[in-house]
Amino acid sequence: MRWTTSLPIEVVKMAIDSIRSHKFRSFLTILGIVVGVITAIVVASILTGMRQSIVSIVEEFGTNNIYAYHLSTGLGPPNRDERNRKPLKDEDAAAILRQASTVSDVTVIAPNIGSFGGQFDDNLVYEGKNYRWALTDGVMPNYAEMLNLSLRAGRFITEADDLQRRNVLVVGVNTVEALFPGKEDEAVGKVVRMNGTTWEIIGVIEKRKAGFFGENEEDRKVVMPYRTARKVAPDRPELRMVVQAQEGRISEAVQEIETILRQRRNVAAGEPNNFDIKTADNFIAQFDGVIGGVGLAAIAISCLGLLVGGIGVMNIMLVSVTERTKEIGIRKALGATRSAIVMQFLLEAMTLTLIGGVIGVTAAILISGLIILFIPSLPAQVPLWAIITGVSVSVGVGLVFGVLPARKAARLDPIECLRYE
Repeated sequence: MRWTTSLPIEVVKMAIDSIRSHKFRSFLTILGIVVGVITAIVVASILTGMRQSIVSIVEEFGTNNIYAYHLSTGLGPPNRDERNRKPLKDEDAAAILRQASTVSDVTVIAPNIGSFGGQFDDNLVYEGKNYRWALTDGVMPNYAEMLNLSLRAGRFITEADDLQRRNVLVVGVNTVEALFPGKEDEAVGKVVRMNGTTWEIIGVIEKRKAGFFGENEEDRKVVMPYRTARKVAPDRPELRMVVQAQEGRISEAVQEIETILRQRRNVAAGEPNNFDIKTADNFIAQFDGVIGGVGLAAIAISCLGLLVGGIGVMNIMLVSVTERTKEIGIRKALGATRSAIVMQFLLEAMTLTLIGGVIGVTAAILISGLIILFIPSLPAQVPLWAIITGVSVSVGVGLVFGVLPARKAARLDPIECLRYE
């Protein structure tokens, strides 16, 4: 039989036989590749699941909503220049609703009136039990409809509640569980104390289906009528605006809102906005930027593992060439060409790393499954592209780091090989 490059199946079989004959050595060689592939795929699965959670949350709040605030919203604290900005006003919201032809509705929010050192104390107390983690907002009656908020029990704030500045609250599930443990269904109608006065709970917010690590900001929400919030927390003039664009016209609505606010806030031509406007796509893009950085870090760690694995493969293949010198001489004597010898050792290296890639992918899928099983709140979803990339890169490592040993084997002199002991 003449050894040529036309026998890839036989060459692969020989590569597998060589790996089988040195199982433990082969496993240690590909360990770096296994670790690298596991790291990359597990991190990719977690980041993919987290992104899907963010998308679901944003979609559940409404994809046609536009959020306006005097500070930059999203990740990170505002800078010094932003903190000097004047808050938006109720008149700004009225002007947008009146002038913007692409806007369906507007609601305004007095956000976090009990946070950041304000004078309003939003610690809720009921029969000796406290809830200190509330995110207390003043909202308008159309808030629930615009943000697709559902109630588990009771009713939402009405126009009468807002106009008469009533002390009524609609609370999230965390508040109910803290103040009425075991009696959550009896929360509606109860009177609690907050900021030194009494408040009636008129509704309980239903937990949203989408959540980040199983939680949602609304779980901590305590909302009261907008005018009530302005009465009890006069030192908190901040206003957040949610604008609902007409179906399919969100880009036009953003432009109209920006034009109106620039005019009302006396922003000169060429100067940047002294307010922030964001859509659902903006929030998702911002999150993508963050997970992109985490992904790059994971890729760097994976590359380190793959580099270690590749060096190990090259080292073990060089040892293999030395151990099989006489075998190489015999094959050359039988007619094996240089290209056939190169192909043999390249395929052996690629087979070795392919096995490492398959082991790494399998282990990563199992780990992601265990994460979902034991930590249901931590999203983990293995994307198909990560599996394909993991296997492809592992094979590529074998190809790159197998070139030197393969070339060394191909250049051996057959006569010297046959004399080798």
